[in-house]
Amino acid sequence: MQGQEDSVPDLNPDELQRLARLGAEARLKELRSEEAAIRRAFPDAFRTRRSSSNMAEHAAAAPARRRRKRSRMSAAARKAASERMKNYWAERRRSG
Repeated sequence: MQGQEDSVPDLNPDELQRLARLGAEARLKELRSEEAAIRRAFPDAFRTRRSSSNMAEHAAAAPARRRRKRSRMSAAARKAASERMKNYWAERRRSG
């Protein structure tokens, strides 16, 4: 069996790009059609739980969540951690 080079015409980059775009558009059309069929088959799965006005009311009524502050290491804590790791790796080099 010969390679497929003989059956595929030589395409310049622009033509290849055009054909790729056409293929992508066709596939998107298929996917949108499939999505519509799924939504028709399972309408309850795609219904929103709240209307947009209800969401605004809910957001206003909910207390604001407090963000946790990131704990920062002090210079002394960084130095201590550095020394521990230096000792750890020195021991690993000695035993390995």
